[in-house]
Amino acid sequence: MTAKIYVIHENDEWTEPLRQELEKLEHPFETWHLDQGKIDLSKEPPEGIFYNRMSASSHTREHRFAAEFTGAVLDWLEAHGRVVLNTSRALKLEVSKVAQYTSLESFGIETPKTLAAVGKEHLLEAAKAFVGAPFITKHNRAGKGLGVQLFENLDALSHYVNGPTFEEPIDGITLLQQYVKAPDSTITRCEFIGGRFFYAVQVDTSEGFELCPADACQIGDTFCPTTNDRRDKFTILKDFDDPIIYKYEAFLLANDIHFAGIEFIRDHEGALYTYDVNTNTNYNPDAERKANLFGMKEIAKVLTEQLEQHYLK
Repeated sequence: MTAKIYVIHENDEWTEPLRQELEKLEHPFETWHLDQGKIDLSKEPPEGIFYNRMSASSHTREHRFAAEFTGAVLDWLEAHGRVVLNTSRALKLEVSKVAQYTSLESFGIETPKTLAAVGKEHLLEAAKAFVGAPFITKHNRAGKGLGVQLFENLDALSHYVNGPTFEEPIDGITLLQQYVKAPDSTITRCEFIGGRFFYAVQVDTSEGFELCPADACQIGDTFCPTTNDRRDKFTILKDFDDPIIYKYEAFLLANDIHFAGIEFIRDHEGALYTYDVNTNTNYNPDAERKANLFGMKEIAKVLTEQLEQHYLK
């Protein structure tokens, strides 16, 4: 059987740009949509390069057990020594912000003060750590800003938690986190391909916490009717350089993460807080065209280079 590139995912729309780039390079590839399926543990996996693009938000697309099934498939692949890019360790961090933060902190990467709680009583008790300061909630397993809400005080959280709109996380774990406000209402997302820094993109957050850069997630540019100023939601920063990049690369290497977007925010004093690691990274087509930088094209190139290195010598 001819060795191939295998793309593991659960979202056809997000995977289509990569499919197009792989077709241009004319190397054999196949996509595995792992919403459902089966594996025979008594047999060996096919030969090839396996790229894991499973998303933490898969459950929001009615793919409730896609991440769990992907974990089983990755265990099978790794047990047989297959080349996996974004390994089972990467998947663990994709579906758990607690795992992300504890690992980031071990590399000297500062994250916002965060408490994790299961159960409404414990959630309200944890919020007492933020007395006198606003805080946000978010889901431990999320993606696309799921569960992110801002609260000014404990009473506001109590009203939400005990009300009809409370959103239970899929894994039961709610995070309470220090609210960091950027003076210009932006965050920065650093993209890494093959474990190396590719580019940074500035994201306008003035419309909320839905920060998915994929074309399918686009909600358009922001527009201020009082000034007639137009600001792109996603803007690639030319010549971005910051010492945090080297810490991020060390963190990715240690966690077997080959492709990722890492997001940070700066407060009014310039302090930098890292708050999210996306191992299923997408790219904004408008921003990329303006900068003449193309993430999926680079990923396709890395995958074909890996295939050539391991199977087509």
